[in-house]
Amino acid sequence: MPSETSKPTTFVQKPKTFSELQEGIRSRRVKAADIARTYYERIERTNEQLNIYLSLTKDRALEQAARIDDAASKGDPLGPLSGIPVGVKDVLVVRGAPSTAGSKILKGYQPPYDATAVARLEAAGAVLLGKLNCDEFAMGSSNENSAYGPVRNPVDPERVPGGSSGGSAAAVAADLAVATLGTDTGGSIRQPASFCGVVGVLPTYGRVSRYGLIAFASSLDRVGPFAANVRDAATVLSVIAGPDASDATSSSASVADYAAESDKGAEGLRIGVPEEYFAEGLDPEVREQIEKGIAALENTGCTVKRVSLPNTRYAVPTYYLVATAEASANLARFDGVRYGHRSPSSATLSDMYSHSRDEGFGAEVKRRIMLGTYALSAGYYDAYYLKAQKVRRLLADEFLRAFADVDAIVTPTAPTPAFKLGEKTGDPLAMYLADIYTVTASLAGICGVTVPCGATKTGLPVGMQVLASHMNESTAFRVARAVEAAKV
Repeated sequence: MPSETSKPTTFVQKPKTFSELQEGIRSRRVKAADIARTYYERIERTNEQLNIYLSLTKDRALEQAARIDDAASKGDPLGPLSGIPVGVKDVLVVRGAPSTAGSKILKGYQPPYDATAVARLEAAGAVLLGKLNCDEFAMGSSNENSAYGPVRNPVDPERVPGGSSGGSAAAVAADLAVATLGTDTGGSIRQPASFCGVVGVLPTYGRVSRYGLIAFASSLDRVGPFAANVRDAATVLSVIAGPDASDATSSSASVADYAAESDKGAEGLRIGVPEEYFAEGLDPEVREQIEKGIAALENTGCTVKRVSLPNTRYAVPTYYLVATAEASANLARFDGVRYGHRSPSSATLSDMYSHSRDEGFGAEVKRRIMLGTYALSAGYYDAYYLKAQKVRRLLADEFLRAFADVDAIVTPTAPTPAFKLGEKTGDPLAMYLADIYTVTASLAGICGVTVPCGATKTGLPVGMQVLASHMNESTAFRVARAVEAAKV
């Protein structure tokens, strides 16, 4: 085991960019099928140590790659993701592939359809490698809640990759996929991106269809991309974003070419720095790196302003009431009747419900169902759930006022670098507090990007969170690209 002062053995590999891979495919110097096979060889060599992939879709991937190679040989135009190897978090359904949400209760479930985001990836030419490990039903901040074992951080396999989209972030960091999809309910894209040293995107609520997403908290869940650089993450978002008749909550707002938008630079933008995100509990090394990132933005011509978001202190309890209440309702459907696990040791219908859920759900999911059910119960609804929704409105209004004065807000993504496996599993409250800087944007419905912003002395990545107003992903990408270019 590495010491606290030495850099650990790492599995990190830097993937090629989209443009590098596609230039080779278009010029026919390399085949998409060969790229896919190379990635499967990598997965075979390293997945046992890192536990990133839960299942593979090899036949489907090679069929897609063959179609791309055929189009390239004919000189046909290729899609924006043609030949790009991607992975998908296991809470997004993929036709004919195991879709377990990291839970025993869905073991063996193979859906008959694709999630909209998955279908759009493939329509743009992406090669789907397989399904990625995650915290059970996306409930967790470390990826230690998966029924199929924890994912290990490629930067340091003794540490967590973050959660709940730990497999999605780790796959990009280890170059076991060039881009991936994750989901973010309270930080589940942004925090793993920070811990693994990759780019993660939180789209505005409604920007990306949730059709085919196994729900945790429906008013908070969002689908977004991971990639090794800002421009590639922006390209993926342009592909998966947009209205969907299958999701009534999806927005009809126009979708920009976010990669082109990110090229515009950040000069002249007003950057807000909230004092509440730099208070007690922030690791000194994380603070140092984020302050370097802020200085780099000033050097590019941004104006930095101090802003205040005082209701931030209520965000964690508000989130864990709203999210668990919605989880209690959403997970009621997993009862052993229609699909998934059904307990064989049940004499009555009531026993079958009880035993199936007890055997199928893990400890953290049970904890959140119980908390949410309590918050919604008679006599407690007004005191807990209703009050939480009122505070949520206050948080959203606070961001609206801030964005009247600044174009973007920058903060640390997480208060610490990646912590060690097992370090917080015995203290759920400490685990929940790992989301302290991310749940505010989730509750407010705004968008954001986490971009690598330096590292600690032992090489653990630090992420900067760039937040922008509703449907203003373009600005978030411009600022994130400037931080990336500064090489903090």
